[in-house]
Amino acid sequence: MKIQELCHLINLPQDVCEPVMGQRQKIDLKKAERYLSDLMKPQSAYKAYERLECFLGEDPDCMKMLACQLECAARDYDRYKESGISESVFTDTMKCFTRFLNECRKKTGAFAFDRGWWTWRQISMSLFRLGELEYELTEYQGQKAVAIHIPSDAVISAEKIDDSLEQSREFMRQYYPQYSQAVYFCESWLLSPRLKSILKESSNILGFQKRFLIQEDLEKDKEYIDWLFDKDPNTPLPELPENTSLQRSVKRMIEKGINLGAGIGILR
Repeated sequence: MKIQELCHLINLPQDVCEPVMGQRQKIDLKKAERYLSDLMKPQSAYKAYERLECFLGEDPDCMKMLACQLECAARDYDRYKESGISESVFTDTMKCFTRFLNECRKKTGAFAFDRGWWTWRQISMSLFRLGELEYELTEYQGQKAVAIHIPSDAVISAEKIDDSLEQSREFMRQYYPQYSQAVYFCESWLLSPRLKSILKESSNILGFQKRFLIQEDLEKDKEYIDWLFDKDPNTPLPELPENTSLQRSVKRMIEKGINLGAGIGILR
Protein backbone atom coordinates (compact mmCIF):
# COMPACT_ATOMS: atom_id res chain seq x y z
CA MET A 1 0.00 0.00 0.00
CA LYS A 2 1.21 3.52 -0.82
CA ILE A 3 1.02 6.37 1.68
CA GLN A 4 -1.55 8.19 -0.48
CA GLU A 5 -3.85 5.15 -0.29
CA LEU A 6 -3.35 4.91 3.46
CA CYS A 7 -4.17 8.60 3.96
CA HIS A 8 -7.43 8.07 2.07
CA LEU A 9 -8.26 4.86 3.96
CA ILE A 10 -7.87 6.44 7.42
CA ASN A 11 -9.46 9.78 6.41
CA LEU A 12 -6.36 11.80 7.19
CA PRO A 13 -7.24 15.53 6.99
CA GLN A 14 -6.41 17.03 3.60
CA ASP A 15 -4.58 19.88 5.32
CA VAL A 16 -2.18 17.23 6.65
CA CYS A 17 -1.86 15.01 3.57
CA GLU A 18 -0.15 17.66 1.45
CA PRO A 19 2.59 18.65 3.94
CA VAL A 20 3.16 14.99 4.81
CA MET A 21 3.68 14.05 1.18
CA GLY A 22 5.96 17.06 0.78
CA GLN A 23 8.11 15.91 3.69
CA ARG A 24 8.00 12.33 2.40
CA GLN A 25 9.69 13.47 -0.83
CA LYS A 26 12.48 15.20 1.11
CA ILE A 27 13.41 12.26 3.36
CA ASP A 28 16.16 9.92 2.17
CA LEU A 29 14.38 6.63 2.84
CA LYS A 30 17.50 4.60 2.10
CA LYS A 31 19.31 6.30 4.97
CA ALA A 32 16.22 6.11 7.17
CA GLU A 33 15.53 2.45 6.38
CA ARG A 34 17.23 0.96 9.43
CA TYR A 35 15.14 3.16 11.70
CA LEU A 36 11.92 2.33 9.87
CA SER A 37 12.67 -1.38 9.93
CA ASP A 38 13.36 -1.33 13.69
CA LEU A 39 10.28 0.83 14.26
CA MET A 40 8.16 -2.08 13.02
CA LYS A 41 9.56 -4.57 15.55
CA PRO A 42 8.11 -4.55 19.08
CA GLN A 43 11.44 -5.19 20.78
CA SER A 44 13.24 -2.29 19.08
CA ALA A 45 10.40 0.13 18.23
CA TYR A 46 10.74 2.74 20.97
CA LYS A 47 14.53 3.01 20.67
CA ALA A 48 14.11 3.27 16.90
CA TYR A 49 11.63 6.12 17.40
CA GLU A 50 14.19 8.02 19.50
CA ARG A 51 16.95 7.44 16.93
CA LEU A 52 14.68 8.42 14.05
CA GLU A 53 13.80 11.63 15.88
CA CYS A 54 17.52 12.51 16.02
CA PHE A 55 18.02 11.51 12.37
CA LEU A 56 15.17 13.76 11.18
CA GLY A 57 16.48 16.83 13.00
CA GLU A 58 14.39 19.98 13.20
CA ASP A 59 10.74 19.02 12.84
CA PRO A 60 8.55 21.64 14.59
CA ASP A 61 5.15 20.19 13.65
CA CYS A 62 6.53 16.62 13.45
CA MET A 63 5.35 16.14 9.87
CA LYS A 64 8.65 14.41 9.02
CA MET A 65 8.03 11.92 11.82
CA LEU A 66 4.44 11.47 10.68
CA ALA A 67 5.59 10.79 7.11
CA CYS A 68 8.00 8.11 8.35
CA GLN A 69 5.45 6.46 10.61
CA LEU A 70 2.83 6.46 7.87
CA GLU A 71 5.41 4.81 5.59
CA CYS A 72 5.70 2.05 8.21
CA ALA A 73 1.93 1.84 8.63
CA ALA A 74 1.50 1.45 4.86
CA ARG A 75 3.97 -1.46 4.94
CA ASP A 76 1.98 -2.96 7.82
CA TYR A 77 -0.96 -3.40 5.47
CA ASP A 78 0.79 -6.36 3.86
CA ARG A 79 1.84 -7.75 7.25
CA TYR A 80 -1.79 -7.70 8.41
CA LYS A 81 -2.81 -9.42 5.20
CA GLU A 82 -0.14 -12.12 5.58
CA SER A 83 -1.25 -12.72 9.18
CA GLY A 84 -4.90 -12.98 8.14
CA ILE A 85 -5.96 -9.96 10.21
CA SER A 86 -8.84 -8.11 8.58
CA GLU A 87 -8.55 -4.78 6.79
CA SER A 88 -11.18 -3.35 9.13
CA VAL A 89 -8.93 -3.99 12.15
CA PHE A 90 -6.02 -2.43 10.25
CA THR A 91 -8.07 0.65 9.38
CA ASP A 92 -9.54 1.08 12.88
CA THR A 93 -6.08 0.70 14.41
CA MET A 94 -4.31 3.13 12.08
CA LYS A 95 -7.03 5.76 12.42
CA CYS A 96 -5.18 6.63 15.61
CA PHE A 97 -3.10 8.99 13.45
CA THR A 98 -6.21 10.85 12.29
CA ARG A 99 -7.63 10.96 15.82
CA PHE A 100 -4.43 12.32 17.35
CA LEU A 101 -4.05 15.00 14.68
CA ASN A 102 -7.64 16.16 15.19
CA GLU A 103 -7.18 16.17 18.97
CA CYS A 104 -4.09 18.34 18.60
CA ARG A 105 -5.93 20.80 16.37
CA LYS A 106 -8.79 20.97 18.86
CA LYS A 107 -6.40 21.87 21.68
CA THR A 108 -3.97 24.15 19.85
CA GLY A 109 -5.80 25.36 16.76
CA ALA A 110 -3.24 23.79 14.40
CA PHE A 111 -2.40 20.35 13.07
CA ALA A 112 0.76 18.79 14.51
CA PHE A 113 1.78 15.21 15.17
CA ASP A 114 2.51 15.16 18.90
CA ARG A 115 2.02 11.42 19.53
CA GLY A 116 4.95 9.82 17.76
CA TRP A 117 6.18 8.63 21.16
CA TRP A 118 3.01 6.52 21.40
CA THR A 119 2.19 5.29 17.88
CA TRP A 120 5.21 2.99 17.54
CA ARG A 121 2.88 0.55 19.30
CA GLN A 122 0.46 0.52 16.39
CA ILE A 123 3.09 0.29 13.67
CA SER A 124 5.06 -2.44 15.45
CA MET A 125 1.82 -4.48 15.65
CA SER A 126 1.90 -4.38 19.44
CA LEU A 127 -1.46 -2.61 19.73
CA PHE A 128 -4.76 -3.20 17.93
CA ARG A 129 -8.15 -1.50 18.03
CA LEU A 130 -10.98 -3.99 18.31
CA GLY A 131 -14.34 -2.29 18.55
CA GLU A 132 -14.33 0.55 21.08
CA LEU A 133 -11.09 -0.33 22.87
CA GLU A 134 -7.42 -0.80 22.05
CA TYR A 135 -5.42 -3.81 23.24
CA GLU A 136 -1.66 -3.74 23.68
CA LEU A 137 0.49 -6.88 23.89
CA THR A 138 2.78 -6.19 26.82
CA GLU A 139 3.67 -7.34 30.35
CA TYR A 140 2.26 -6.83 33.81
CA GLN A 141 4.29 -7.71 36.89
CA GLY A 142 6.76 -9.67 34.78
CA GLN A 143 4.16 -11.79 32.97
CA LYS A 144 2.61 -11.58 29.50
CA ALA A 145 -0.43 -9.30 29.69
CA VAL A 146 -2.85 -7.29 27.57
CA ALA A 147 -3.17 -3.59 28.37
CA ILE A 148 -6.55 -2.04 27.67
CA HIS A 149 -6.54 1.54 26.34
CA ILE A 150 -9.62 3.75 25.94
CA PRO A 151 -9.50 5.95 22.80
CA SER A 152 -10.99 9.43 23.15
CA ASP A 153 -13.84 8.54 20.77
CA ALA A 154 -14.75 5.27 22.51
CA VAL A 155 -18.35 4.62 23.56
CA ILE A 156 -18.14 2.79 26.89
CA SER A 157 -21.68 1.49 27.18
CA ALA A 158 -21.96 -2.02 28.64
CA GLU A 159 -23.01 -3.47 25.27
CA LYS A 160 -20.13 -1.87 23.35
CA ILE A 161 -17.52 -2.92 25.94
CA ASP A 162 -18.83 -6.48 26.06
CA ASP A 163 -18.56 -6.66 22.28
CA SER A 164 -15.02 -5.24 22.25
CA LEU A 165 -13.79 -7.63 24.95
CA GLU A 166 -15.28 -10.60 23.13
CA GLN A 167 -13.58 -9.48 19.91
CA SER A 168 -10.28 -9.22 21.76
CA ARG A 169 -10.54 -12.71 23.24
CA GLU A 170 -11.23 -14.22 19.83
CA PHE A 171 -8.45 -12.12 18.29
CA MET A 172 -5.90 -13.35 20.85
CA ARG A 173 -6.99 -16.97 20.43
CA GLN A 174 -6.64 -16.75 16.66
CA TYR A 175 -3.57 -14.55 16.15
CA TYR A 176 -1.68 -14.34 19.45
CA PRO A 177 -2.43 -17.58 21.34
CA GLN A 178 0.46 -16.87 23.73
CA TYR A 179 -1.74 -14.05 25.10
CA SER A 180 -5.03 -15.96 25.11
CA GLN A 181 -4.79 -16.68 28.86
CA ALA A 182 -3.00 -13.46 29.77
CA VAL A 183 -4.17 -10.98 32.39
CA TYR A 184 -5.97 -7.89 31.05
CA PHE A 185 -5.21 -4.68 32.91
CA CYS A 186 -5.96 -0.99 32.52
CA GLU A 187 -4.41 2.23 33.81
CA SER A 188 -6.80 5.15 33.46
CA TRP A 189 -8.49 8.08 35.18
CA LEU A 190 -11.71 6.15 34.56
CA LEU A 191 -10.56 3.78 37.33
CA SER A 192 -10.07 6.54 39.92
CA PRO A 193 -11.80 5.48 43.17
CA ARG A 194 -12.87 9.11 43.70
CA LEU A 195 -15.28 8.98 40.77
CA LYS A 196 -17.71 7.03 42.96
CA SER A 197 -18.40 10.15 45.00
CA ILE A 198 -19.52 12.26 42.03
CA LEU A 199 -21.15 9.83 39.58
CA LYS A 200 -24.47 8.00 39.64
CA GLU A 201 -24.38 4.22 40.06
CA SER A 202 -25.92 3.90 36.60
CA SER A 203 -23.13 5.82 34.84
CA ASN A 204 -21.20 4.11 32.04
CA ILE A 205 -17.92 5.18 33.65
CA LEU A 206 -18.69 3.39 36.91
CA GLY A 207 -20.02 0.45 34.94
CA PHE A 208 -16.67 0.25 33.17
CA GLN A 209 -14.77 0.68 36.44
CA LYS A 210 -16.65 -2.19 38.11
CA ARG A 211 -15.20 -4.59 35.56
CA PHE A 212 -11.81 -4.21 37.26
CA LEU A 213 -10.23 -5.13 40.56
CA ILE A 214 -8.32 -1.98 41.50
CA GLN A 215 -4.69 -2.81 42.24
CA GLU A 216 -3.28 0.67 42.69
CA ASP A 217 -4.69 4.12 43.41
CA LEU A 218 -2.68 6.78 41.55
CA GLU A 219 -3.81 9.70 43.68
CA LYS A 220 -1.33 12.24 42.30
CA ASP A 221 -1.79 11.47 38.60
CA LYS A 222 -3.02 14.49 36.60
CA GLU A 223 -3.38 13.09 33.09
CA TYR A 224 -7.17 13.24 33.48
CA ILE A 225 -6.92 17.00 32.89
CA ASP A 226 -5.73 16.27 29.38
CA TRP A 227 -8.44 13.69 28.64
CA LEU A 228 -11.38 15.22 30.52
CA PHE A 229 -10.77 18.92 29.93
CA ASP A 230 -8.66 18.87 26.74
CA LYS A 231 -6.10 20.98 28.59
CA ASP A 232 -2.49 20.68 29.65
CA PRO A 233 -2.21 19.22 33.20
CA ASN A 234 -0.56 22.49 34.34
CA THR A 235 -3.50 24.63 33.23
CA PRO A 236 -4.66 27.04 35.99
CA LEU A 237 -7.92 25.94 37.61
CA PRO A 238 -10.01 28.96 36.41
CA GLU A 239 -9.16 28.07 32.79
CA LEU A 240 -10.58 24.53 32.97
CA PRO A 241 -13.88 24.36 31.03
CA GLU A 242 -17.24 23.53 32.61
CA ASN A 243 -19.10 22.33 29.54
CA THR A 244 -20.26 19.00 31.03
CA SER A 245 -21.59 17.96 34.42
CA LEU A 246 -18.53 15.74 34.90
CA GLN A 247 -16.16 18.62 34.18
CA ARG A 248 -18.04 20.77 36.68
CA SER A 249 -18.03 18.07 39.35
CA VAL A 250 -14.32 17.34 38.96
CA LYS A 251 -13.51 21.05 38.99
CA ARG A 252 -15.40 21.45 42.30
CA MET A 253 -13.41 18.50 43.60
CA ILE A 254 -10.13 20.17 42.66
CA GLU A 255 -11.26 23.40 44.31
CA LYS A 256 -11.63 21.44 47.55
CA GLY A 257 -8.03 20.24 47.24
CA ILE A 258 -8.90 16.75 46.02
CA ASN A 259 -7.08 15.44 42.96
CA LEU A 260 -9.06 12.99 40.82
CA GLY A 261 -6.01 10.91 39.95
CA ALA A 262 -6.26 7.51 38.26
CA GLY A 263 -6.19 3.81 39.01
CA ILE A 264 -4.68 0.56 37.79
CA GLY A 265 -7.00 -2.43 37.67
CA ILE A 266 -7.09 -6.03 36.53
CA LEU A 267 -10.09 -7.14 34.50
CA ARG A 268 -12.31 -9.42 36.56
